[in-house]
Amino acid sequence: MSFWNEKIETMPIEELKALQLELLQKLVKNTYEKSEFYKKKMDEKGVKPEDIKTLDDIRKLPFMKKTDLRDNYPDKLFIRPYDELVRVHVSSGTTGKPTVVGYTQNDLDSWSESLARGMVSFGMGKKDMLQNSHGYGLFTGGLGVHDAGEKIGATVLPTSTGNTNRQIELMCDLPVTTIAGTPSYLFHIADTCDQKGIDIRKDTKLRLAIAGGEPWSESMRSKLQDRTGIRVHNCYGASEFNGPMFLECSEQCGVHVWADLCLIEILDDNDQPVKEGERGAVVVTMLQKEAFPLIRYRIGDISSLEWGKCKCGRTHPRLQRLSGRTDDMLVVRGINVFPSQIESVIGEMPFLSPFYHLTLDNKNYMDHLLIEAELNEESLTEDMVELQKMASKLDRRLKEILNIKAEVKLVLPGTLQRFEGKAKHVTDNRTYE
Repeated sequence: MSFWNEKIETMPIEELKALQLELLQKLVKNTYEKSEFYKKKMDEKGVKPEDIKTLDDIRKLPFMKKTDLRDNYPDKLFIRPYDELVRVHVSSGTTGKPTVVGYTQNDLDSWSESLARGMVSFGMGKKDMLQNSHGYGLFTGGLGVHDAGEKIGATVLPTSTGNTNRQIELMCDLPVTTIAGTPSYLFHIADTCDQKGIDIRKDTKLRLAIAGGEPWSESMRSKLQDRTGIRVHNCYGASEFNGPMFLECSEQCGVHVWADLCLIEILDDNDQPVKEGERGAVVVTMLQKEAFPLIRYRIGDISSLEWGKCKCGRTHPRLQRLSGRTDDMLVVRGINVFPSQIESVIGEMPFLSPFYHLTLDNKNYMDHLLIEAELNEESLTEDMVELQKMASKLDRRLKEILNIKAEVKLVLPGTLQRFEGKAKHVTDNRTYE
């Protein structure tokens, strides 16, 4: 059994919790002193850093939520100046405003350390070649996985997303043993291999995969593994954390959340801790982030947490598969999409009414997003060229804001359903069985 950092990964639970308390106290004191935003929230709640004497005292602290990121755009939540930062990532936000995350070198080191532990925990090492099919650039997936792969000594092939035929050609021609990507893209690669008559078991050296960035089920995992012979490991994270951070070990029984880097609470509807193993809202505190502190952050996921020594020998808690969301965020092909983003774009278009509807489907596990937008009476025309111009303008703007390609359809005034109560803007027909 291999470890990347055996001393930390196998630390007794009581010692881990003592370390968490020490790191939490340091984090809260530093953030209170340097963050006007969080100092104000703590003062409003009447709590001071010295009030955090036990781990249970974390419940005295105020929450952070996604709207805080929007309201403090672009960098008001940073507590380090830019001359102390080495990188900035940007991802989609709740109303068209992106989330901007700054990183010190220590932040990047913690990120790659977390993924390095996870990679080694399911059998990766220096002899592996990692084909990284996550997107590189402003989003966090590509570079995070890349850095960790190099950290453990693996050879990294930075293919990024798309160009599936080229990806498959490289898988066949090079000694690629591990691939990272969204589950839907891994299925797409498998489909394309079938169409090309390529047997992944016989024609490649692939044996491992890292999959994350979008919802998927155990049955999906079973189908993908049975079909390809690749052992697929789940990944959990968000740009607010640093990026994708936590991986399953070889046991595939939950994502190991490293307790020296992250403290996770699972809360009920009254914001009280649930019993171990019960499901509730995931609340995240990143214990060692320097540039962009995250304390009691409501990520919006629903899951459960299990402590207790894993069969792999690691003592850190395991986060189980997500079973839903507490907000209206959609994950489409690994990208966070909020209906409010689409609503803001529609409001920019003078030829559209405020009514719209989103329909999500998946064929062969590849997400498809249809956006229906209603023309207003003043813009109604039979001129097909003019209609195409309007559709193209909407399409370009949506792609710019969402960072994904969606199907755009303009419909006649009065076509979309009206609601007396809260409007239902989303129909999600996706299945993950």
